[in-house]
Amino acid sequence: MARTAMIVKAERKPKFMTRKKNRCKQCGRARGFLRKFQLCRICFRHLSLGGYIPGVTKASW
Repeated sequence: MARTAMIVKAERKPKFMTRKKNRCKQCGRARGFLRKFQLCRICFRHLSLGGYIPGVTKASW
């Protein structure tokens, strides 16, 4: 779980756009971020295995 202060800081508009930090919309994690889904890898896996993200299935071959 990310610190609340870091989440609030990331929500503010930065002075320069290159300073913007992507964070997970669900838990606030900054690392392992998937842009397409706006989620971190952990939340993405949890939601996709639960069937909450449409079009995502577990790979099997």
